[in-house]
Amino acid sequence: MKNSHTPTAGTADYPNQVYAWYVVGVLTLAYIFSFIDRQILNLLVEPIRHDLNLSDTQISLLQGIAFALFYTLMGIPIARLADVSNRRSIIAAGVFLWSLMTALCGLSKTFWQLFAARIGVGVGEAALSPPAYSLFSDYFPPGKVTRAIAVYTGGSFLGAGLAYIIGGLVVDYVASLDTVDIPFIGQLRAWQLAFIVVGLPGVLLALLVMTLREPARRGLLGDEPGAVPKSIPIKDILRFLRKNWRTYGHHLIGVSMFVMLAYAILAWTPAFFIRKYGWTPGEVGLVYGFMLLIFGTSGVVGAGWIADALRRRGHTDANLRVIMIGALCAAPFGIAVPLVDNVWLALALMAPFTFLWSLPHGIAPAALQPITPNQMRAQVSALYLLSVNLVGMGIGPTFVALMTDYLYGDPALVGYSLATVAAIAAPLSALILYTGLKYYRQSLLEAEEGWQKL
Repeated sequence: MKNSHTPTAGTADYPNQVYAWYVVGVLTLAYIFSFIDRQILNLLVEPIRHDLNLSDTQISLLQGIAFALFYTLMGIPIARLADVSNRRSIIAAGVFLWSLMTALCGLSKTFWQLFAARIGVGVGEAALSPPAYSLFSDYFPPGKVTRAIAVYTGGSFLGAGLAYIIGGLVVDYVASLDTVDIPFIGQLRAWQLAFIVVGLPGVLLALLVMTLREPARRGLLGDEPGAVPKSIPIKDILRFLRKNWRTYGHHLIGVSMFVMLAYAILAWTPAFFIRKYGWTPGEVGLVYGFMLLIFGTSGVVGAGWIADALRRRGHTDANLRVIMIGALCAAPFGIAVPLVDNVWLALALMAPFTFLWSLPHGIAPAALQPITPNQMRAQVSALYLLSVNLVGMGIGPTFVALMTDYLYGDPALVGYSLATVAAIAAPLSALILYTGLKYYRQSLLEAEEGWQKL
């Protein structure tokens, strides 16, 4: 019996493209909210560290593992559900959960309470991107999917920028109040109130997501157009991935190394400017937030346009090629930014660096869509997120903190740790992606044949 929640279609008759871009807009708004809720912690490092008596390593666990581990692990079963059921409803439930858990971060009074609340944020956000990537592949023709995902992923930088700008202003404002009395809750510190203020509005966003329509599915593996999507056994998915392990392996590992640098920068840049240059959270939030809004967003959106231009010139591997070049160019900027002694020179170097390390965030997941059958797309996207977030978000911030605590031995030298990560991660990423280009082109050719050899 056909499931009304999972309509299907052939390769023609894509939904109205105006409405399709409206869907991109709503889901981009959700992604913005997700990054605000995810990144607000980075501006609150110093007051949380002081009030809860935490080390940089403990803070990094809140930034990374607490969120990333469950964000990635829950992504697999959620994505498997999304490949055969209503993706819109899954996303709406996730928005509601992570918004509520962000607010609960503000009620935490110990490291472990805050750790548990961050886990909840990660579980909720796991329900957003894999179903969203899959939705875009059914809303847009193949030639436009990359651009749609790039615009959506640009929401991460809008969210991160707004998290720093709004969060910094909120922190600076409520810091003057020292503590705030909330009815039925009691006294809250400034950083606790900041979590509540940015978390609760997302509950309303979940209602907006529920108004979206589930599109017809297309590109179903092994079925005629119009067939009902069937859940592919895990053993068949694993067999497909084993057959194409060189393609997916080079992609996942290469991109993960680059993203590790990105999350290290996002996590520790505010603390770097506060410790080295004596800035307040509000000053860091305003300056770095606008830098993310301008250069981060232009990088992730521009990457899609650059990749499309290269593709028109015959480079079928354009997505990975752009990421490879970006990683190679990012290394010298990433090393220089934390080592110079002039704050304005550091900011001048930070601008192109931000543009470069933002390049993979839209086109990397887009690169997976054309080489992956429809019923596997959300699951493979979840595998991508598992890889980049365990390595990027899970290891990146903690790698910086461990070097600061145990190698350099001084919180004021966090810049040395950031430079070390840039010197290692970016060149290694470029090398891995370069060696994987030929395997990616081969997988594209097999996809054009309909995966007949699966």
